[in-house]
Amino acid sequence: MDVSSKVLNELAQREAALDAQIEAAREEARQVVAAAEAQAAGIMRDAEAQAKQMSAEHEQKLSAEVGQIRETAGADARTQAQATRDRAEGKLGHAVETIMRAVLP
Repeated sequence: MDVSSKVLNELAQREAALDAQIEAAREEARQVVAAAEAQAAGIMRDAEAQAKQMSAEHEQKLSAEVGQIRETAGADARTQAQATRDRAEGKLGHAVETIMRAVLP
């Protein structure tokens, strides 16, 4: 074998070795990408579940606060209504007394 055949043969072997390394690197990259995608999908599922849980907790708190506000507003309204009735009864009694004094000698 002459020198040029040996050089060409060695170059072909090196090229084949490099091709194998490149293919191995591509396969490893595919596996890394697939693992990263799976991890990202898991993170997204966890985040969505956490967001749903936080939303439900917020709705629960909001509902409780609305109920408390309604209860407080209702109690205030009843108190104000009673105060208005008391004032009206006082004014009615005073009006009756004024009319009685005006009518009776």
